[in-house]
This record gives sequence, structure tokens and C-alpha cells, in this order.
Amino acid sequence: FKTCPGRVLCKVPCSGEKEVDLAVQSAKAAFKIWSQMSGMERCRVMLEAARIIREQREEIATMETINNGKSIFEARVDIDVSWQCLEYYAGLAGSLAGEHIQLPGGSFGYTRREPLGVCVGIGAWNYPFQIACWKSGPALACGNAMVFKPSPFTPISVVRLAEIFTEAGVPKGLFNVVQGGAATGQFLCQHPDVAKISFTGSVPTGMKIMEMAAKGIKPVTLELGGKSPLIIFSDSDLDNAVKGALMANFLTQGEVCCNGTRVFVERKILDTFTKEVVKRTQKIKIGDPLLEDTRMGALINRPHLNRVQGFIKQAKEQGAEVLCGGDLYVPDDPKLKNGYYMRPCVLGNCKDDMTCVKEEIFGPVMAILPFDTEEEVVERANATKFGLAGGVFTRDIQKAHRVVAALKAGMCFINNYNASPVELPFGGYKFSGFGRENGRAAIEYYSQLKTVCVEMGDVESVF
Repeated sequence: FKTCPGRVLCKVPCSGEKEVDLAVQSAKAAFKIWSQMSGMERCRVMLEAARIIREQREEIATMETINNGKSIFEARVDIDVSWQCLEYYAGLAGSLAGEHIQLPGGSFGYTRREPLGVCVGIGAWNYPFQIACWKSGPALACGNAMVFKPSPFTPISVVRLAEIFTEAGVPKGLFNVVQGGAATGQFLCQHPDVAKISFTGSVPTGMKIMEMAAKGIKPVTLELGGKSPLIIFSDSDLDNAVKGALMANFLTQGEVCCNGTRVFVERKILDTFTKEVVKRTQKIKIGDPLLEDTRMGALINRPHLNRVQGFIKQAKEQGAEVLCGGDLYVPDDPKLKNGYYMRPCVLGNCKDDMTCVKEEIFGPVMAILPFDTEEEVVERANATKFGLAGGVFTRDIQKAHRVVAALKAGMCFINNYNASPVELPFGGYKFSGFGRENGRAAIEYYSQLKTVCVEMGDVESVF
């Protein structure tokens, strides 16, 4: 593999209605086999898939870097999270169980936790391989099959995941990949043999998927956008808070849905914090994502880069001050000259009603806003249609728990940010979606309960 920004890597044919139907029917046939296997049998296959991913970590991470443009350093973390996810759900597969309930007169009832059938996963382009594992892990552990559609901007690495599942021993067709854009997604969502849809992406697309799913009464999991608050109190460890702000804004070139892009800083440390953030932001190494010391690669494509640049231009017009970055970056290496690079941007003099503070930019743009009191900042932090994440930096542990309890967000961080261990549920409130990825909670969204009532005597009839 070689980095080749701005050039075509390969051409992938889009799946039409016929191909989607073939993928679903293949998955449906594999489901009959997989769903009848014991949890321990499924566990062993999933552990083998995790082992292959772990052993091929470097190869897959390199593929993902070229697929997405993120640094190889970050891509390795994504691949580690991926095999850990499969290991985690492999461990749960053998423990899935219902309940036994004793009823009067020796009668009893019990519940069975059963798979749904063929599930659809629709992924985003910022974490292509990892999102596919986040969705397929719990789905397969519960006994389901999955048809997965990656973003048309990042179609490559998920195909490798499908190959790995096959090598690990899943029934042929259990994890199928279809390629394409909105039309392919529509065929998937409207297919009568699809039992559930899990989508990661934008709010407008999430709304359309809900509408399509409603016509078939299909359950959905939606992991949508965010404009998350990061609250820095004056009693926080300043060095740690600055690190947290950088992690909350500049991972994967800022293309992260749960990023804490509204950075609220207590006024008494505003100048000190801002100065340090700007200094460290300016030191971020941009360039060839396959180089070991690169910490920020290229944005996903030219239209998106232009969109992010448009937000910065509008921010300046509305009175925000560009404290650093925001301009296009042209690496010295001539082979990178057509890459979609920009310098990470920090905006000062921001107000709550500015577009850059209200709308999701999905790029390396941090907005700093001062605050004076805890009550005030919580109210401002919650004044958004989104509710994916939120963070608090403070040495006062009581205040930390008090603030996160008041935040209307599904994923909160105390003295860290953008840590997403697979053991913990991930998902949002409000326009950021519903349902949960990861943790035991995901099992609820990839299985259904059947109740069985057993009468040990005669039926008590009212007739």
C-alpha cells in the first residue's frame, strides 16, 4: 500500500436491488445454521476472528489509513478496539440466558432470549472497520446474521472483515457486504426479510432510515451526530484538561461524532488555558498518515474539506477569532500535494448563537467559550438539539458527578475524553439518536424476549 491522496484507489461496483436481495437471502440461509449453534460454539468462532484481526493488526491498520486518511497511530488503536470488541461479545455469547419464574400451584414461566434474524448495519466513513465490528459483534453473539453497507467513501476495509469472519468459520453468507450509497441503503432498509437496522451517520439520513423502518415495523439503532460540550473548571489539572481538549477535538482530523467541540472554560483560567491549547495545537504534526510521527492525516474528501472551510469562514464573519490554524495545509512531499489537508483550528471570541457553536462541523475546529458559574454552564451545555456526549474536567469529584448527572447526553467523561471501551454502552439522547452500541446493553438491541407460561394443573376457565 502507498498513500495516494486525491487519486482513485480502486473502483467498487454499487449493489442494486438484485445484489441486495442475494446478500439478504444468503444471510437468511446462514442464519438458520448460526442461530441453532450454542453460545459456546459461536464464542469459539468469534474468538478465532478476533485472533486473526489481532495477528494482522498492522496490515489492517495500514489498509484503514489508506481507506480513511487517519494516522497509522490512530488506525492501530481502531483495530485493537475491533478485536477487543469481538472478544468481548464472544465472551457474552455463551452466557446469554433467560429467566425462570415460579408461579402458584407448581406452575412456572420462563423467558428465552432469541435472535432477530438478518440485521442490517450501515456504517460511517470515520471508523469503517471499528464500526463494522461494533455492530457485528453483538449481532453475531446473539445468533443473528448481518448484511453490512460501508460508506461509499471508505468501502475497502470492511471487505477484509468479511473475509476474516469466513476464515474464522462462520457459515457462508453470515456476514455479507454490499457496496453503494443512498439507493443501496434504501433497498436494505425496505427489504422484507430484514429484521433490524443499525445506522451510524448523519441526522437527516437517520430520519429517513426511521421512516423506512417504520413501514416494516423494524427496530432501529441510530448513532447520529453531536455538538458535545466539554467543561473545563478552574480547579482542574490544567495540563490534563488541555490534553483532554485536544483529544476531544482533533482525533481523526476532527471527524468524530462525539467530539467535545464546544469547549466551555471557566473565565478565571480562560487566557492561560487558551494560550496552552493554541501552543499545542500548532505543534500537531500533519502529513503522510503512514509516517509514525504523523498525528493528523487528511480529511475524507474535497467536498467535506470545503464544507469545513466554509464553517470557519462563516465563524469569522460572525465575529469569532481564529487563534490558530483553519487554513489549508500543503505538505512538503510532492506526492501529497493533492491531499485534503488543513491545519487544526482553534476559535476564540465565540458566542452560543454562532453557527460554528450550534452546528456539527465534523472537522478539526475547536470553539472556546468562557463561563462563570456551574449553573450557567450546565444550562448552556444542554442548550442544543444534540445529546451524544459531554465532558467535565475538575478536581472536585462531587462537582464532577453533579455536572454529568445534569448533562443531557448519553456518553459522559470525567477528566478524560473520547475513551470508548467496548465494555461500556455508547449512544446518545435527543437528535443524537437512540439505542446503544457496546456493553451488555447492545444485547438488548440484537435479541428479543419470548415468554413461555407453563400451567401444571387444569386451566382455570371463566366459561
